[in-house]
Amino acid sequence: MSQSVWDATSLPNFSGVEVSSIEADLDAILARNKEQIDACVTANQEPSWESLILPLDQLEDDLSNFWSPISHLNAVQNTPELRAAYNACLPKLTQYYTELGQNKALYQAYKTLAESPEATHLSIAQQETLKQAVRDFELSGVGLEGEAKQRYGEISQRLSELSSQFSENVLDATQAWSKLITDESELAGLPESALAQAKQMAQAKDKEGWLFTLDFPSYMPVMSYADSPVLREEMYRAFATRASDQADVKYDNAPLIKDILALRHEMADILGFENYAELSVATKMAENGQQVIDFLDDLARRSKPSAEQDLANLEAYAKEESGIDQLQAWDMTYYAEKLRQYKYSISQEALRPYFPMGTVLSGLFHVAQTLFAVDIREESEFDRYHQDVKLFTISKEGTDIARFYLDPYAREGKRGGAWMDACRTRRRLSDARLQLPVAYLVCNFTPPIGEQAALLTHDEVTTLFHEFGHGLHHMLTQVEESAVSGINGVAWDAVELPSQFMENWCYEPEALAYIAGHHETGEPLPQDLLDKMLAAKNFQSAMQMVRQLEFSLFDFKLHKDYQPGVSVQSVLDQVRAEVAVVTPPSFNRFQNGFSHIFAGGYAAGYYSYKWAEVLSADAFSKFEEDGIFNQDTGAHFRDTILANGGSRPAAELFAAFRGREPSTDALLRHSGIAA
Repeated sequence: MSQSVWDATSLPNFSGVEVSSIEADLDAILARNKEQIDACVTANQEPSWESLILPLDQLEDDLSNFWSPISHLNAVQNTPELRAAYNACLPKLTQYYTELGQNKALYQAYKTLAESPEATHLSIAQQETLKQAVRDFELSGVGLEGEAKQRYGEISQRLSELSSQFSENVLDATQAWSKLITDESELAGLPESALAQAKQMAQAKDKEGWLFTLDFPSYMPVMSYADSPVLREEMYRAFATRASDQADVKYDNAPLIKDILALRHEMADILGFENYAELSVATKMAENGQQVIDFLDDLARRSKPSAEQDLANLEAYAKEESGIDQLQAWDMTYYAEKLRQYKYSISQEALRPYFPMGTVLSGLFHVAQTLFAVDIREESEFDRYHQDVKLFTISKEGTDIARFYLDPYAREGKRGGAWMDACRTRRRLSDARLQLPVAYLVCNFTPPIGEQAALLTHDEVTTLFHEFGHGLHHMLTQVEESAVSGINGVAWDAVELPSQFMENWCYEPEALAYIAGHHETGEPLPQDLLDKMLAAKNFQSAMQMVRQLEFSLFDFKLHKDYQPGVSVQSVLDQVRAEVAVVTPPSFNRFQNGFSHIFAGGYAAGYYSYKWAEVLSADAFSKFEEDGIFNQDTGAHFRDTILANGGSRPAAELFAAFRGREPSTDALLRHSGIAA
């Protein structure tokens, strides 16, 4: 086998990112790419894979490798200078990709190759690459002429700007709010870990007392444990009104949402779709919008009775425990945590000492190594953009096959949430060498306090496994065509399958023996704590289910039933009336921070989480049957789901693994909801 590309150029040079020259460097790359694309198309009257696809692939990879560290740093080390450079480049990139998608000569070259006798001799992955490329040209308006073509380009440009602005508003609104408390009595109920973190944050700002922010590791402990309803309400209001007219209006995302929805609908119309939801579904597993609605409605119908019972139990407990007749929004998490402790004598805080970051990582790697026959080692010498960042190499049978960066902790200037992104994609180069995949894994966990190791909640452990599942999908691919390698080319409503699948091991005693260990003594999770944790696994799971269905239906109906002048709030209110069991207060502006659909890739696609959760629960049920560390079953999952990336349709790959079509029964069973 020819050698692999594994040198300094295979990793991004973060310290080499010169903010002042980013725009000029991008201009040069785009100009060169355009010139070479035109030359390539002109020279390819009878295109072949080698003469057309490989050179175009290289141009795309060059651009991706330049932009990857810039885009990543903008998300994790945001500065005014980098943001300005990033935003100056976005319109150029959007214009480039719009022109590329509407390049008729290039489209014709792809189509000619796809329909040629040679295509029948190409690999399955190569054929799928051509099939998806032709589809994507058509969905990018390659057939448009005149005003419609120009307008499509203008819409693409503006949507790119609006999405970036939406994300910036959420970040800025989140970071603009903080609360310094100097009287410790106001913090009654908060666990020691939260107090220590708040004190450390205050000291970092040269302040006395305890500093709280709207970042999740700071916000959630207050909502879960603070005895003061006044403090809980203040933080809830701040969080629930971020980027809205209910707070600092300079960050208000409502006008952006209005423009984004109108432009998406217009784009769908130009391309011949009834609405943006149908355009979204055109590249997914789901066959049409109505199938998505029916899927979500069915899950809601089967889950809502259990969710209503969850809520009734919570209300009865709050009344008995504190005499509360009406639970407020800022009471829900607090009393849910109290009820969890009352019923199961367990809390996230009680578990935290048993999940030090080092032990959790070691356990995560043990699971991956056992199931998928890989080894993982940490690298000490590499270009760090922050002291917290780690780099790991994955090898198989003594040969390096992938790398990933892990950036685990919340900090200033870092976008909230958790995500995996592609840094480099596995692909066969024109000189026959193999470029190896590299991934970014980003989380916002509670950082270490002083010299003590970072101690994770079990929820954070689950998040780490989730993102690592995405990473495995990208890194264990055996596909050598970049367009369908790793997570590329995977239907969006199937892309969450490996991530949600990996979460299951966080609840398996056999796996927890490796994942958990006391941070001071190394003692395993005591049997009584383990029993309580597992007993509490499905605590309020039906309420969580309908909440996710609420978000999914809101997103999909907003795009499917869009009309000019639509009230976004009224769509959300209507969905809540149908499926929710808890209605937030009127000042809540959840939608203004819903970055998944307004600044991410989940527009008319948030349902993908539930769709893929059906797949992941059903896939995991095979391990329940065979043994959760069954290496044959692990290898089968690796070789069907993970190895194939987007080279074959997701439904086909699932059936190859499971031997049948997916069933919702496993999801409902895993959630403790009667099927």
